[in-house]
Amino acid sequence: MNYRECWEKGKRTLAEKGIEEAELDARLLLEHVCGTNRNDLLVHGDREVLPEQEAAYLSLTGRRGERIPLQYLTGVQEFMGLEFQVNEHVLIPRQDTEILVEEAMRELRDGMDILDMCTGSGCILISLLHYSNDCTGLGIDISGDALKVAEKNAGSLLPPEKQVRFVESDLFDAVEGRFDMIVSNPPYIPSGVIDSLMPEVREHEPLGALDGSEDGLYFYHKITEGCKEHLKPGGLLFYEIGCDQGAEVSEILARNGFGEIRVTKDYAGLDRVVYGVLCHAVHCL
Repeated sequence: MNYRECWEKGKRTLAEKGIEEAELDARLLLEHVCGTNRNDLLVHGDREVLPEQEAAYLSLTGRRGERIPLQYLTGVQEFMGLEFQVNEHVLIPRQDTEILVEEAMRELRDGMDILDMCTGSGCILISLLHYSNDCTGLGIDISGDALKVAEKNAGSLLPPEKQVRFVESDLFDAVEGRFDMIVSNPPYIPSGVIDSLMPEVREHEPLGALDGSEDGLYFYHKITEGCKEHLKPGGLLFYEIGCDQGAEVSEILARNGFGEIRVTKDYAGLDRVVYGVLCHAVHCL
């Protein structure tokens, strides 16, 4: 079977299974197996594919047809211009979360100490450290398996001189010290909504990184209350939020002594990031 025939067969398999982007996913899986790029399909479509490559490709398209996310099959996802390793123990980094990183970078200064709560793959913290100078980072997650992924990503994407650590902890239980900035993309989907998510998310991404309890706000309450002991005065707190949570998360910050609270929209015009400044003793606008 040649390159184009493989792609056509994979495309049909995925389309029959109801995969919305069957054509794109089939091509990306073929490129992953053969180590090729888009031009090869256009220019070298008649090239014969090795039998072992064909078998690997048909296996992967079959698994994609079972709604296993593409990124878990290839093992990578691009985020902030960097290629992160991912597996079933971490959420797949999404473009919406780049808004959180971009907003944090607007306030990031050289030499800051950053804490990333619910770090997962480490994509937020590693991106901030990659694009800054002399900052240090601590990534926290309750999942030891997730932290192994984050450590691999830090090892491959950050130079040795970058100071980053990852610690297994239930929120702030094992956290010591104070930080200039805390960032978090916590679980924020209400429990009752989980069953309505796409099967790729509902059945394959880690539930603990999705479920924000009954109203989706549980972790915003817990992290905001706990972070006051770990933020320096005037420190910054950044959250990714669900598109309908801006007002409620802003109120949580305000009740816990944060000021200068702002809500930032994503590229679709939906609320996506809430951030605020931990007030000094008396006055905070």
